[in-house]
Amino acid sequence: MRREPGANVIDIKRAMLDEVAALNEGLLAEQGMRMTLSSDDVRYVESSIANVWVNLGLGALFATLVMYAFLRSARATMAGIIGIPICTIAAFLGLLLAGRTLNVISLAGVAFAIGMTIDNTIVVLESVETQRRRGLARFEAALEGVKQVWPAVLASTLTTILVFVPIFFIQQEAGQLYSDIAVAISTSIIISMVVAITVIPTLGAHIDFRGKESASTAAPRWVRGCLWVVNCMIHTAFRRLMAIVLGIAGGIGIFVWLTPPAEYLPEGEEAKTFVSMNAPASYNLATMDAIAQTLQQELEPHVGADPERFERGDTDIPPISTMGIQAEAQSLRIIAETSDPTHIEALMDALTQRFEAYPDMRAFAARGSIISSNDGGTRSITLDIAGNDLNELYTTANAIYQRAQDVFDNPRIQSRPSALDLGQPLIEVYPDWERAAEVGMDTSALGTTVAVLTNGAYLDDFYLDDEKIDLYGYGPGAGNIALDDLATLPIHTPSGINVPLNTLAEIRETVGTATLRRVDGRRSVTLDVIPPRSVALEAGIERMQREVIEAMSDEGTLPANINVTVSGAGDQLDATRQALTGNALIALAIVYLLLVAIFAHWGYPLLILATIPLGAAGGIVGLWLMNTVGAQLPKIGLNAISQPFDMITMLGFLILMGTVVNNPILVVHQARENLRTASMSVRDAVHQAVESRLRPIAMTTLTTLCGLSPLVFLPGEGTELYRGVGAIVLFWAAWHGDCHRYLLTCPDGGRAELEKTKTIGLSEGFIRLGFD
Repeated sequence: MRREPGANVIDIKRAMLDEVAALNEGLLAEQGMRMTLSSDDVRYVESSIANVWVNLGLGALFATLVMYAFLRSARATMAGIIGIPICTIAAFLGLLLAGRTLNVISLAGVAFAIGMTIDNTIVVLESVETQRRRGLARFEAALEGVKQVWPAVLASTLTTILVFVPIFFIQQEAGQLYSDIAVAISTSIIISMVVAITVIPTLGAHIDFRGKESASTAAPRWVRGCLWVVNCMIHTAFRRLMAIVLGIAGGIGIFVWLTPPAEYLPEGEEAKTFVSMNAPASYNLATMDAIAQTLQQELEPHVGADPERFERGDTDIPPISTMGIQAEAQSLRIIAETSDPTHIEALMDALTQRFEAYPDMRAFAARGSIISSNDGGTRSITLDIAGNDLNELYTTANAIYQRAQDVFDNPRIQSRPSALDLGQPLIEVYPDWERAAEVGMDTSALGTTVAVLTNGAYLDDFYLDDEKIDLYGYGPGAGNIALDDLATLPIHTPSGINVPLNTLAEIRETVGTATLRRVDGRRSVTLDVIPPRSVALEAGIERMQREVIEAMSDEGTLPANINVTVSGAGDQLDATRQALTGNALIALAIVYLLLVAIFAHWGYPLLILATIPLGAAGGIVGLWLMNTVGAQLPKIGLNAISQPFDMITMLGFLILMGTVVNNPILVVHQARENLRTASMSVRDAVHQAVESRLRPIAMTTLTTLCGLSPLVFLPGEGTELYRGVGAIVLFWAAWHGDCHRYLLTCPDGGRAELEKTKTIGLSEGFIRLGFD
């Protein structure tokens, strides 16, 4: 059975189990048979969804604790987190209205939004409390607090959601995953803005949020430290210039230097393996069945076994929870699940070694996936080898197969067709056209007759009450014709006489291939090469091109009339990356024009967008640290953590493009307000803007960190699908909390008055703002 697009796999499973129970009690019981469940993909989906719910709850809890640590008021904290359930429900409604299903990816989008949704609430809540500390009554403080930050809240909200607009135009399959996250986050952020400017002021007008007031009026030590660094950086024009140049250039340099080779998509891999044994032509069904019996006897003791034997090293086969073996004439397949998900690679290696122990056998193992087919599809390097001469084609394909084995450390390689030799015994029937014409038979009639008498053949179809009925013809001995009897097979001719087949055709015994594959009309062999985990897809493609194809061409071992093309996941990777890059540039332009419209100024948006390179550097540094530290975890008895730089991870940079500017927007907006209403000098305006926004910036940074940490650091089924994008956004938040407020104050603190630059050109205004 295969589910229809959009169908819920969990509902299908429940309905199927009911049907299976009914069959076991009825039809199958009457025949002495029983149907049992041997493999279940739904368990992985259910576990993945459960993990997201747990991480979502933990993120909300941690964010709440951080808010309370800053606010020291239960009432203020409750007001701050009131938007979390509202925005979560709104995200689900948004997914429903957009026609999206509730899956692991969309739920991860809801979880990502937890830390982001309270950012607007924190900004408004802090602004209202600032007005209260200045002596205003609750109602006036609520009104003035919203008025102070309303433009900044609107700008930050719109920039966050508008960067997702181009995502909906990505046609590749990654676009579907992107759009699920985009819908969930965008809906939550929009509603969070509504909550921040309506619910929070309303509560502030009726409830006193203030908690325990400190007896000291001096700023906390960490605030004084931040302000001291700011003053040092904006003290002279040279320092401002150096901070800007080093910040932007350093961010770009770090990003380029540390960006790893890319993967395509995460697999969403289960603790299940599909291992295939491909036999040469000399094997038959009896031989393969005997091999299957031998393997079953060896593997059965490990089903439900004690894991201590494997952990002690007494056996190389880990405990197996379920297993099934299927034998065919030229192949054998095992589908098995491990009791411990971390043991799946060991099981794949053990089964591969046992398969390849048989002479001339080839083995291919892949993990089960909820995103691609169960053949390593998102990490598969596909080589299409085309030529006219089958012998030369198969010889070249075998040479490429062996060269790929030598280039990579234990790659997994599958060929189509599975047997790359011309040793398959074949029977060829060559008609005697003159003799066939004498008895009234043509090519089609003779071919169909031989097929019906030997193995059976499709003849025609008809409709009975709108139901299509296929007709097949079978001879009396179809399927059991001995080779020696083939020549005397009686053929009934249109002339009404029966003649033996050897009077109408010549029968030849030969060898060849049982399967002929064509790609674009040419005879072809396809190799699917899955490099080891230590080699990213992008790096694997480059090595295949350089160390296999080009090297063989230079050595003269790749014939000139053999054409080799690379496709598969590599093509999809390039297409998706190009689409994502193009749409990221469009998103950047949208953000810039939006900020121009909100600030009514061409220069301020450039100051704000100047923080993006540093934010991108923070994300890539975090990903590098995560993989570097994660590789050392086995030394202390923990499982290693490795996060590939896949297309979902790259989405994190698009998200931070909209969120990285939120705190700079606050500082720039407050500095402008200080200049406009308080008649401050530029330096004092910047200093006061940073001082007044440090606390909400610190709160939003820490709540984002705490909200995302469970998604990034807690292992479990399905976490590999969204851990990458969570890591990028999380480490960006940690990085920008320390760096951006310093970089931003440098161009903002030039001696030229900010308001005067409204009258000068774009480039001159930016230069005067930054480098005066």
